[in-house]
Amino acid sequence: MIKILLSGCNGKMGQVISRLSKQFAGMEIVAGFDINDTQKNEYPVFTRIKDCNIPVDVIIDFSNPAALSDLLDFALSKKIPLVMATTGHSEEQIKMLEEASKAIPVFRSANMSLGVNLLLDLVKKATKVLAEYFDIEIIEKHHNQKLDAPSGTALMIADAINEVMEQKHEYVYDRHLRRQKRSKNEIGIHAVRGGTIVGEHSVIFAGSDEIIELKHTALSKDIFGIGALKAAAFIHDKAPGLYSMNDLIAENDGE
Repeated sequence: MIKILLSGCNGKMGQVISRLSKQFAGMEIVAGFDINDTQKNEYPVFTRIKDCNIPVDVIIDFSNPAALSDLLDFALSKKIPLVMATTGHSEEQIKMLEEASKAIPVFRSANMSLGVNLLLDLVKKATKVLAEYFDIEIIEKHHNQKLDAPSGTALMIADAINEVMEQKHEYVYDRHLRRQKRSKNEIGIHAVRGGTIVGEHSVIFAGSDEIIELKHTALSKDIFGIGALKAAAFIHDKAPGLYSMNDLIAENDGE
């Protein structure tokens, strides 16, 4: 039985994972961490992660970047694998995760959806063929409660595009202050916030007299919860290192 500590357990995604975990044989959430302790759960919830005295095999984090330092201290002190699903980390915090991965296995993905990771592969292939003659723009849409913008997934898509570019492109987030024509060497990234949109990401390749659009739409948060639980099952017995959804998919392909 894989025993899970769920960080951010009382948030929307935390509650989704709590519900979905009952469908996964061989896994159980045995403890939670959240500064908000008003939500009742079937497992004990700690408002300070260092107070957790329950043995666990893996941590899933769907909380807030502000919790990262205490979370890493706890995981490193007890040598517990970490699934990092929280987005909006600073460059310094990303370096902290990379450093931690030298001592514990860290699974990090800005998006836990299998479909989004397939989108990344398709975007790379399209970029190799189209980039020389097409402008590339990314549009992401999320609910009005999301704090970070652009989304971690939008940046992940932009990074995937740049990864296969011969010449790295500049990320442009806002053009209203730039009174000039669009440069060929840029990727426009635009954020929309409204209503209860779960998540939508579009990549537009705009050429002369034709447009190609690749798009992923999330219809519920369940897809992210399922991905996080699969990541926990994948990483709980791995050696220290930095892992991603690509590693999980590759392992499943090899079965």
